[in-house]
Amino acid sequence: LWWAHSPPARLPRPPPVAAGSCPVGPCGSRAYAPPAERKRFYQNVSISQGEGGFEINLDHRKLKTPQAKLFTVPSEALAIAVATEWDSQKDTIKFYTMHLTTLCNTALDNPTQRNKTQLIRAAVKFLETDTVCYRVEEPPALAELQKNEWDPVVTWAEKRYNVTIGSSTSILGPNIPASTKETFISHLASYNMWALQGIEFIITQLKSLILSMSLIDRHITVEKAVLLSRLEEEYQIRRWGNVEWAHDYDLCELRARTAAGTLFVHLCSESSTVKHKLLQD
Repeated sequence: LWWAHSPPARLPRPPPVAAGSCPVGPCGSRAYAPPAERKRFYQNVSISQGEGGFEINLDHRKLKTPQAKLFTVPSEALAIAVATEWDSQKDTIKFYTMHLTTLCNTALDNPTQRNKTQLIRAAVKFLETDTVCYRVEEPPALAELQKNEWDPVVTWAEKRYNVTIGSSTSILGPNIPASTKETFISHLASYNMWALQGIEFIITQLKSLILSMSLIDRHITVEKAVLLSRLEEEYQIRRWGNVEWAHDYDLCELRARTAAGTLFVHLCSESSTVKHKLLQD
């Protein structure tokens, strides 16, 4: 009844990894990997409220995490969203499609054993290699595209957080001021541990803290954020053509992961408006 997310990759899905295996993540940390598909073994999915929050029931079984903890989420809206993932599975359970369940498992088990401060500093460290801050000088058409598409987002972030970010064509990247990093550290500290797990998940998809915060603050849509994160790839596709099915799969998968991460953050951020709206819908 469990798994947690594997490191994101902008390639077609790799062969499934056996349940319980634990590959090395992109930063040397251990990460759960989704097991192979299995036959659906339950008929009905429901939620119930327990002492620790809302639980997911598969028939009469309680969902558990990889570390055998009771799968309990802090809001009814998030429980409904997770239950929907399980209920939408057909004859076989496609674990790699259930990103909200994955994120909840990660929040509950915290397999990397990091505290809030460590999560925040890991997120802010992405500023040093942020996708939208690295620019090219050649070819001129791509340089112009980056300027036209990325500059407005960087400018928005600088005004929104009252910081200096900038960009660079150097392989060393831009020189991000210490005050900018401290501002983002302070802002991220306003989120709880669950939301921070979701924010980190989005950042690893988009390879950008700036795009991630723009998305969470509803300045841009998921589709726009994904497009901006893949700007150079899309430029090359338009120039040289598309690889049949591979690019389309990659794009859809990235959108799905990014959308799930964004929804997860909002549902974990104690926003009664977001929760109420989801329940109404």
